[in-house]
Amino acid sequence: MTEPTDTQALKQQLTDAGVKYAMASYVDIHGVSKGKFVPVAHLGQMMEGSELYTGAALDGVPQDISDDEVAAMPDAANLAICPWNRQLAWFPGNLYLNGQPFEACSRNILRRQLAAADSMGYQFNLGIETEFFVFRDTDDGGFAPFSDRDSLGKPCYDPRSLMDNLPIMDELVEAMNELGWDVYSFDHEDANGQFETDFKYADALTMADRLVFFRMMANEIARKHGAFASFMPKPFSDRTGSGAHYNMSLADARTGKNLFKPDGDDTHNCGISRIAYQFIAGVLKHGAAISAVIAPTVNSYKRLVRQGSMSGSTWAPVFMCYGSNNRTNMIRIPGVGERIECRAADIACNPYLGSALILAAGLEGIREGLDAGAPHHENMYNYSDADIAKQGIEYLPRNLGEAIEAFEADPLAKEVFGEAMFRAFVDFKKDEWESYHNHVSEWEVERYLKMF
Repeated sequence: MTEPTDTQALKQQLTDAGVKYAMASYVDIHGVSKGKFVPVAHLGQMMEGSELYTGAALDGVPQDISDDEVAAMPDAANLAICPWNRQLAWFPGNLYLNGQPFEACSRNILRRQLAAADSMGYQFNLGIETEFFVFRDTDDGGFAPFSDRDSLGKPCYDPRSLMDNLPIMDELVEAMNELGWDVYSFDHEDANGQFETDFKYADALTMADRLVFFRMMANEIARKHGAFASFMPKPFSDRTGSGAHYNMSLADARTGKNLFKPDGDDTHNCGISRIAYQFIAGVLKHGAAISAVIAPTVNSYKRLVRQGSMSGSTWAPVFMCYGSNNRTNMIRIPGVGERIECRAADIACNPYLGSALILAAGLEGIREGLDAGAPHHENMYNYSDADIAKQGIEYLPRNLGEAIEAFEADPLAKEVFGEAMFRAFVDFKKDEWESYHNHVSEWEVERYLKMF
């Protein structure tokens, strides 16, 4: 039996490029890429789902060890030849079980919501700002910024630290552009050793694939230089954390026209359309449940504070509200308008699950014609708890425990995730929260050991 012509052509293309191995990737509950390496000579069978996996061996792939194995079905549309090792080609993939899409596959969960959007005539476009840290291991078993002089109290936009890290950042940006991502800026962020890359938006599935690949690529490139990339949301208690701001819009599925661009229907003069306000209303309605997915770790909620132990602003949202070019709201409408930005998402998120739940909430807002209310242009950090309560604004969850309770109580979460993944996500995150509480930290020992 001969292989389909398109697979033969793809195999030849990869062989000509020097690729020796291909990987049909999929992700675990954390959005971390998993998979097997397959010699290019066997690409045809890999494209037909030859690579099987026991879901029970992975975090949050809800299977029992006695269940049939899931198969990874590669999506050739978003394949990437790995710039740090061009002998490898990475294919994002969808999990199948017994010939049918596996309901609990993160990528399939997003694809279902994209299909729901398409049925309404919409394409979901997404840009994700990638904030992360570049560290080196230290002799005492700790870690520090890669640059020895990256120690300013306020290092934001510092060109000296950026230049010290330029060998890493240059290779990373070159790799991103080689892949066609169109990087238009990068900078040193507000914490020591923290960086951000900004690149062109894409459809949501492509962007989710790119974030998963980016985290793997950034680490591999950093390791070549004796460093490592960290996607922990907040490594330092007294510095800002790493977001992954979701910049979102809906386009007409047929024409590609941006439907968040106002057309005489900008109710609150924020530079967006009526359906954009409705989308925002849906996201805010389900904001607490969404938080569990876009800020999915114990550490995430140490980023989502007004100030904490810092001397300055955290630049992170605390309240479920929206506004214009104001970074203290969960949903920000940038000055140029025509899109909205969710600032609560952090770089540890699973982008398939996060964008799926946000999209589902936004589509609900449009279907039900929900009202987002008036925008907030002011600095929300300046309000007292009493002020916030008087305005009827709710806080984002204060910790992972609160977030997962909200997720479990929200019917939309189960509808989007499906029963198996919903239960797996809730159980895994409850265990994570319980494990954190059972751990005796250095802070507790320092505070209480000799207090009495």
